[in-house]
Amino acid sequence: MEEFSLRTIFAVFEEIFGFALFWGLVALAVIFTAAWIYVLIRDRSLSMRKYLVAQLSMPFGAVAAVAFVLWITNSRLSDIGGPIDWLVLLGVAVLGAVGLSIAVYVIQSLGRRSPPQT
Repeated sequence: MEEFSLRTIFAVFEEIFGFALFWGLVALAVIFTAAWIYVLIRDRSLSMRKYLVAQLSMPFGAVAAVAFVLWITNSRLSDIGGPIDWLVLLGVAVLGAVGLSIAVYVIQSLGRRSPPQT
């Protein structure tokens, strides 16, 4: 690979996950990000109670993301070789944790609205 570009990254992820799953996950991420921005604009502040619950969900998101990637790629943790493999797995865990945190916050906020602050 002589050239490192965004197109190359997309091609690699499409190869790993398949076209439909990869772009479905991208669409889901865009939808939840837009919903999170909408909730922040609508409420004009973060609800600390919802934020705490969202943060408590982060370890579950990290484990789920790593398990999902290992399942999709037909790999096991014993297949992890060098430092770059561990860094990629750590990145997957961080993205899964943050993604589930945002999803939990959005679902809580759209499910019930916080009382107005005085």
